[in-house]
Amino acid sequence: MTNKKHGAKAPVSAPARNILSVATGVPGFDAVLGGGLPEFSFNLIAGSPGSGKTTLAQQVMFANATPERPALYFTVLGEPTLKMLRYQREFGFFDSAKVGSAIHYLNLSAEALEEDLRVVLDRVVSEVERTKPGIVVVDSFRTFLGPIREATPGGAMTLDNFIQRLALHLTTWEVTSFLIGEYGEQEQRNPVFTVADGVFWLSQVIDRNSVVRKLQAIKVRGRAPMPGLHTFRITDAGVQIFPRIPEQQSQRRPQEAHRLATGVPGLDEAMGGGIPAGDAVMLGGPAGSGKTTFATQFAAEGLRQGEAVVIVVFEEYPEEYLARAKARNHDIAALIGPSNFKLIYLRPLDLSVDETLAEILEWVHAIGATRVVIDSLSGFEVALAPGFREDFRESLYRLVGALTATGVTIFMTTEVVGSYPEVRFTTEKVSFITDDIIIQRFVEIDGVLRTVLAIHKMRGSEHSHDFLTYEITAQGAVLGGALRNYRGIMTGVPEREVRLAHRGHDGLTDRESSVLDTLARLGGASRDLLGERMGVPSAELAQTLVRLEALGYAVVTEDDGGTYRAVAQITG
Repeated sequence: MTNKKHGAKAPVSAPARNILSVATGVPGFDAVLGGGLPEFSFNLIAGSPGSGKTTLAQQVMFANATPERPALYFTVLGEPTLKMLRYQREFGFFDSAKVGSAIHYLNLSAEALEEDLRVVLDRVVSEVERTKPGIVVVDSFRTFLGPIREATPGGAMTLDNFIQRLALHLTTWEVTSFLIGEYGEQEQRNPVFTVADGVFWLSQVIDRNSVVRKLQAIKVRGRAPMPGLHTFRITDAGVQIFPRIPEQQSQRRPQEAHRLATGVPGLDEAMGGGIPAGDAVMLGGPAGSGKTTFATQFAAEGLRQGEAVVIVVFEEYPEEYLARAKARNHDIAALIGPSNFKLIYLRPLDLSVDETLAEILEWVHAIGATRVVIDSLSGFEVALAPGFREDFRESLYRLVGALTATGVTIFMTTEVVGSYPEVRFTTEKVSFITDDIIIQRFVEIDGVLRTVLAIHKMRGSEHSHDFLTYEITAQGAVLGGALRNYRGIMTGVPEREVRLAHRGHDGLTDRESSVLDTLARLGGASRDLLGERMGVPSAELAQTLVRLEALGYAVVTEDDGGTYRAVAQITG
C-alpha cells in the first residue's frame, strides 16, 4: 500500500497499520523508528549545536519532497539560507533540481525581528495554505523564541501557545513536520516534548580524543521504536544510523547439521570431524603462535570448497595481510574473486560495534558468505571508541549473536594474556559467547621451543583432549602428534610424567589409570586426600583402589592410617 503524497514509503508490515509510514531516506533510521515515520506526525529534532540536526532533517526532506507535495523549509536567525545551502549541497542526498520546485526555502528573520510570535505563526500558516506541502521544517525555532519570550507585551502570544497552535495547524493540514531546536538534556520537560508525536535526540559523546555521535528515539507515537542509543556518522552521503542489533538474534536461522573443514591438516580429526556449521570459534594464543596462519587456512579452505568468505582485519593493512596469506596458501590468489571474497579493513579509534556489524553484514549478504574471519578480537577492542571498550563484553555478544543469526560460521583470533589456568582472552571474559575454543601455547622441551594446542571447548561435540603439537611450515600450519608423558604443559615448562611398571596386567579402565597416575604423582595418599585431589567423592574410589591393590598396581599400609602407594619406577 503506497501513499503518493510523500514519495517513497516504507513497506507496511502485518498487521496492517491505519497510519501509513514515511520512509526517511536515512539508512538505519526507519529500523530505529520501528518502520518509518508516522505520516502527518509532528516531530522534534533536538540536541546540542553541531550534532547533525539540520543534516538529518534535510536528508528526510530530499527523500520525500515532490513537485506535487513539496517541502517547505523555514529558516530563522540561525544562519542565512544561502549559507546553509552552500554546505548542504556537499552531501550526496542533495538534489539541486528539487530546489525551487519540490523544495522551497523561506526565511523568517523579518517576522522574528518584530518580536511577536503571532506574526511568525501567521507567515507559516499563509505559506502552508498557499503551497499545500507534504513536509514542513522549522529550523531553528529556538533562535527567535528566546528573545521573544523576554519581550511579551500585553496580549502577545506565549511560547507554549505558539507551539500548541503551530502543532494544531500542521497536523490539521495533514503535513509531516519537524521542529529543530537546541536543547540540553536537562530541558526534556519542555512543553514541546509533550506536544510532539516524535522526539529524536542527537548527541556527541566525547571521551578523551574520541567523539561518537548517537541518536535516541525518545518518543514515537504509534510505533515501537528500538530502545537505547544508536551510533550514527555524517559522511559525504549524509547521515547513516547504525541501529542496535539484539533483535536480529530472535531471527536466527536453524543450524545446519554438517561440519566445515578447517584447512589445517590434523585439526579436523581433533575437532571430531571439523567445525560444526554456524559455530563461533575462538582461537587464542600468544603473539607469534600462528593465529593468523590458522585463520587464513580456514578462509582458503572455504574458497576451495566453493564458499564465499569475509575477512575482517584491524591490525594489518589489507595489502600486507593478503600478501602474507598468499605466501602461506599459494593457490589462494587463484581462488579469490569479486563475488566470493571480501577483505574489510577497520582501524579508526572511534569505531562502534554497530558500525562494524553493519559493514560485515553488508558484505555477508552481498556475496552470500558462509565463513567470516575476525582477526583479531584484540585489535577490534583497541579500534573501538573508549566508551565502547568499557562495554566490550556486551558489544562482542551482540556482534557474534547477530552474525551467527545469519547462519555464518565465525572464526575469531585473540591474543592470550597470562598463563594457565589464569588464561585471559581479552580484558573482559568473553569465552561464554563462543561455541568452540582452541588454545595455543609455547612450551620448552629439552631446550627447544615447541608449539602446542588444545581443544578447550566444543559445545555438543566430541573432540580430542590431548595437547597436540603443531608446526608452522612454508605451506602453513600442520598438526603433529599428542604430547604425552608430560605434565604442566600450559606453564610453558612441562615435566616428564612418572611411568608405572605393572606386574603382568595391562587392561585398566580410564578411571583406574587416572587414579594410578595421581597416586604416582603424590607419592602416596589416603582415600580422602586422593578424592580431594581428583575432585570426586572418596567413596567412589573404594572399588577402584581394591582392584588396583589386587592387580599389584598399588599397595596400602594400614600403619600409616590407610595410605595407598603406586608400585612405580621413574623412567626417562
